[in-house]
Amino acid sequence: QVQLVESGGGLVQPGGSLRLSCAASGRTFTTYTMGWFRQAPGKEREFVAAVEWRSGSTNYADSVMGRFTVSKEYAKNTVYLQMNSLKPEETAVYSCAASADDIRIATHPSRYNYWGQGTQVTVSL
Repeated sequence: QVQLVESGGGLVQPGGSLRLSCAASGRTFTTYTMGWFRQAPGKEREFVAAVEWRSGSTNYADSVMGRFTVSKEYAKNTVYLQMNSLKPEETAVYSCAASADDIRIATHPSRYNYWGQGTQVTVSL
């Protein structure tokens, strides 16, 4: 089992920034890729970004490329998502997840075995 706990969500104005954290514990050696997803009310869960746990290779959704940065701190078993220039339509619950799959195919929720509880991000005036 892998346990994931997100933090860092909140209310931010359009154009603002937030940094989300995801702390992993348990059998983290079984994890190959860590991903971030988001889900807005009435919409499907959407891939945001992923980072390969050991190498640090990254992958991003086109919609966040250049604005979001995913990173990992291996010694702390923690993954981060730095979000800049946030837009109101990016209001959602953001969740981190752990996958045993290669980062190149770990872009769908079905590829992930473990999920955190999620953290709310609200982008509004």
